[in-house]
Amino acid sequence: MPQSDDDRLVDLAARLEHEDPRFARSLAAGRPTRPREYRRTSAWWVLIAGLGMLVAGIVVPDGLLIAAGLVTSGIGVQLIDPYERPGDDVRRPSPR
Repeated sequence: MPQSDDDRLVDLAARLEHEDPRFARSLAAGRPTRPREYRRTSAWWVLIAGLGMLVAGIVVPDGLLIAAGLVTSGIGVQLIDPYERPGDDVRRPSPR
């Protein structure tokens, strides 16, 4: 017996509320915000911190600070990158 469209919509709304409550509340209020996968503020801060560490390591010749800055910058770039690689094993629930 197929589900009615109302049941599917209620299920979808419950999953959205569970996955990203901030986005679901903003939709209900009529002023939508970006979904979680498009919010990258913390990633930009990580990248800025890494570049700051890299510059500080170059100014004060310190190899460990340069290496830490390169690693932190790499992490920041990886967090900013929106592209999901085909090899990534991301399991998403299938629609019913």
